[in-house]
Amino acid sequence: MTDPAREVVLVHSVTAAPVAADFTVVARHRTAPEGDGWLKVRPLFLSLDPYMGACIRGRHMGEPAPAPGEPLPGFCVAEVEASRDPAFAPGDRVVTEAGWTDLAWVPSERARRVSTDIAASLHLSVLGMPGLTAWAGMTQLAKIGAGDLLTVNAAAGTVGGVAGQIARNLGGRAIGIAGGSQKCDLVVDRYGFDACIDYRTEDWEMQLASAVAPGSTIHFENVGAGQLAVGIRNLKLYGRVVLCGLADHYHADAGPAVTAIGPLVGKRAAVFGLVVYDFYPRWSEWTALAEPWVKAGRLTIAEDIRQGLDSAGAQLERLVRGENVGKTLVQVA
Repeated sequence: MTDPAREVVLVHSVTAAPVAADFTVVARHRTAPEGDGWLKVRPLFLSLDPYMGACIRGRHMGEPAPAPGEPLPGFCVAEVEASRDPAFAPGDRVVTEAGWTDLAWVPSERARRVSTDIAASLHLSVLGMPGLTAWAGMTQLAKIGAGDLLTVNAAAGTVGGVAGQIARNLGGRAIGIAGGSQKCDLVVDRYGFDACIDYRTEDWEMQLASAVAPGSTIHFENVGAGQLAVGIRNLKLYGRVVLCGLADHYHADAGPAVTAIGPLVGKRAAVFGLVVYDFYPRWSEWTALAEPWVKAGRLTIAEDIRQGLDSAGAQLERLVRGENVGKTLVQVA
């Protein structure tokens, strides 16, 4: 027995920042696989994240680029329609990788059951990989605590926004860096940061220095070498730097991320490289901490949602251009 499905795939190989025309929606016929250990799932929301631009071009963690017509990378939150694993039942909600599709069979070992008493989309943002990334960098690497002062760029994004809220919830302060007044207002008014600096203003570096004087204790880097240098310059002695993302360097026309070592030496800084995959086995630690915060209104996120698989390519293009505001999602069903 087969079921009809629709799936977004690449039209051709991509060598530059992806645009909507690089994608198309094709018809599929899903046949139930043989054997046990499978789940038939219907995705509700598809997560789009900055790393996908590099992933689609084969420049992410050494992983090969998806070929035209092959499933595309990315997490979805889905409802289980049929189960061949006694640990799952129809109606369960799971996070898994199924491709950009409205129906799929996935191995149950690659599905993570999530609670149904929290909005489904939040399992892809504050409780999903971006939230886990922020938790890992802030609590496991930088060891955020009371009295710490954090600077974090891309603060209107999910990772940066959650990092700042973690800092606030654990007794620290947070200064965000974002592009444009709309995003800065979001960072302060909704996420509760102490301040946000608009890097598009001419004197933003002076504004940041004034906001963090006499210096930050943690800098969380999501953008790249240029803003990293400013973050290091405003760091206190023996501060901590978390290298999380390189959004400015994910595209083909961007140069490598290069920064001077001297300022790090002068600051006696501790530098941590963050790869979230290392923390996948500890996902439950993050959700145990975060779910009560979500329910109490102490952890929130803005969502940038478009409807339907047909919008996925354009939505990813908006994301890589920095035109999104909040967590970028496609509502599939």
